[in-house]
Amino acid sequence: EALRQREEREWHNARLRQENARLRLENRRLRRENRCLFRQALLGPGPDKRPTEPGEEAEALRAQLGRLQEKHRRALRHLRRCSAAGRPDVSAAEDGELDELLLEEDEQSLDK
Repeated sequence: EALRQREEREWHNARLRQENARLRLENRRLRRENRCLFRQALLGPGPDKRPTEPGEEAEALRAQLGRLQEKHRRALRHLRRCSAAGRPDVSAAEDGELDELLLEEDEQSLDK
């Protein structure tokens, strides 16, 4: 009985090792695919894509800038709330930098 259980464990371990190897290969493949997609996103369309018109590209960049500015404003508001609540999300070293960013944001909003 002990020998049979040992053989079952060995068989089960061998099966798990095979599955582990398969999953590692799949993980590597997905990482490569992810890097490739990230590079494509950074570099833009390849040579097989039609070139975008300068106006279209400028409009897309303006839209992206707007989204990034909105994310930045939301992050600053979150940090302001954390700082006002005295939460530890903002360290003392970052507090001065946060004050500068908030001051810049306030000045920009006044300029608009």
